[in-house]
Amino acid sequence: MARIRIPSTIVIIFVTVQTGFLLFMYARYSSFMPQSEEKPSQVHILILSSWRSGSSFVGQLFSQHPSVFYLMEPAWHVWVTMYQNSAKVLHMAVRDLVRSVFLCDMSVFDAYMPWKRNLSDLFQWAASRALCSAPACDSFQRTDITSELACKTLCGRYPFSKVEEACKTYSHVVIKEVRFFDLKVLYPLLTDPSLNLKIIHLVRDPRAVVKSREQSVKALARDNGIVLSTNGTKVEDSKYKVMQEVCRSHVQIYETATLKPPNFLKDRYLMVRFEDLVRDPLSEISEMYKFADLSLTPRLKSWVYNITHGQGPGKKKEAFKITSRDAVSVSQAWRNVLSFQKVKKIQEVCKGAINILGYQLVDSEKEQRDLTLDLVLPRRQNQFSWSSFNPKH
Repeated sequence: MARIRIPSTIVIIFVTVQTGFLLFMYARYSSFMPQSEEKPSQVHILILSSWRSGSSFVGQLFSQHPSVFYLMEPAWHVWVTMYQNSAKVLHMAVRDLVRSVFLCDMSVFDAYMPWKRNLSDLFQWAASRALCSAPACDSFQRTDITSELACKTLCGRYPFSKVEEACKTYSHVVIKEVRFFDLKVLYPLLTDPSLNLKIIHLVRDPRAVVKSREQSVKALARDNGIVLSTNGTKVEDSKYKVMQEVCRSHVQIYETATLKPPNFLKDRYLMVRFEDLVRDPLSEISEMYKFADLSLTPRLKSWVYNITHGQGPGKKKEAFKITSRDAVSVSQAWRNVLSFQKVKKIQEVCKGAINILGYQLVDSEKEQRDLTLDLVLPRRQNQFSWSSFNPKH
């Protein structure tokens, strides 16, 4: 049988035309694909909590991870600059700043720090391991566990531009904030296609929060005024008006996320109780890391054990520091320190939060002082589960 010989040039032309046609069809098909399916390369985690709820500790659990760029309460700059406004009025400015930080656009701070600045001008910058190691600072490695004192000594004079430079080199950007009081304010961030945002909602027994707040009365006075809309006047929360707002916000956030939530919240909200965390640190941290797409390293495991198994509850001057303490004792300290009269008042203003978040009210001083009586209730079996959520209902 005679064979037909086709010149190689014709074969090349044919293959080229065929390839071009396939590429054209693929491009045309791709243009009809929904763009929202493409997730950003970075993971964004917002630790959402309130003052004196253990959020600095949880922040450190993420900050010390070598894959995380972490900032502690960057919205402090908004509140300090515009302190005569209310928390509700400042929500939008806080949200815009948080979004910019998640995108590693630190030019947003120009509105709050217009001068030529260093790392040390950023609020609580030394709490960020990422700002104490390369490329922000050459003194530590990314895998090192850093301390604020050592970081302040060695890294404070590096230029502010290092913040943005460092942020862009991490797979995870984590922000801890205590200045959001309504989950719906965050909906624009949760639906923003440029973000891959997940929320860890950290709560704590309000009675323990009050005990901790009493160690930091002056430090919280300006923030109290913003919460209560006092037009810039500082407030000492002796009547627990701020606590009432804090408790109300936790209920609002939890219920919004769990009672008929929007579909875009699916797999993007996790509520964590501080008491569960200190009782079983590695288990709870592993759950948070899994939620955040992170892995717990051996070095971090060792550090977590040491930081939660210290001696005693810590000193008053260490109120805003992460030091080695007996974490379980810290969580129970309010039962011996607060008077029963105070506890009754707190329970009155925060009853809804105490109930819905899974804590037990006490009816007498005897119950309060009896440490064999567990006031942290087991997680409810009927607690909200995404697997049972149907957006059509």
